[in-house]
Amino acid sequence: MIIQYPQELLDEVQERVVGHNLAGFTPGQGKLRPDLMLVGEAPGRHEEVHNIPFSGASGKELMKMLSTIGYDRESVYITSVVRQRPYSIKKVTDKKTGAQVVKKPNRTPTKKEVLAFANLFDWELEQVQPKIIVPLGNTALQRLLGSQVGIGQLHGHLLKQPIQHAKNDGSGYELAATNSLLVPMYHPAAILYSRKLESTVYEDWQRLGKIIKKINS
Repeated sequence: MIIQYPQELLDEVQERVVGHNLAGFTPGQGKLRPDLMLVGEAPGRHEEVHNIPFSGASGKELMKMLSTIGYDRESVYITSVVRQRPYSIKKVTDKKTGAQVVKKPNRTPTKKEVLAFANLFDWELEQVQPKIIVPLGNTALQRLLGSQVGIGQLHGHLLKQPIQHAKNDGSGYELAATNSLLVPMYHPAAILYSRKLESTVYEDWQRLGKIIKKINS
């Protein structure tokens, strides 16, 4: 299922990101009221073109890990805290022709960009109502729990605590009145950059599988 966002929230985002280097719009997809809601950072180039969240190289790693605990793309919900691809602009010299070429590589979204999408993300989370939120990497984790936390300390752990919601005036975040369940995970791209993390990530996913089985039993 591809979620349909309210037009007023989409308009709000566009007003707030004027002048930012962002491209495309990849909506969240998957099952409503799932066991797991996977939350990434932002779409990459592959996602911008194909409009499917986590459909590139990182997505293949993510699907591999999901399959080890009996889930797939259709049985979870997948989104990210920023729904457009953040890019930087770099001028490089083509080695063959010597001509100047403009490239637009992916980059990490800024805190201001994450905040611009905050009301949209809060609305999405309310619609999906997952049993467990799985933030993938620091950008998603800090959007939910604040800048004082890090994935290196919390990966693979079950957390039961309030998460951040956007303030009505758009100035920042405040904690929810109720607790949510979260299991933070390394972003699947981390494995692509450092294969030595693979066993740790695998163990974290196995732990998540046991946690969700216990919740469902």
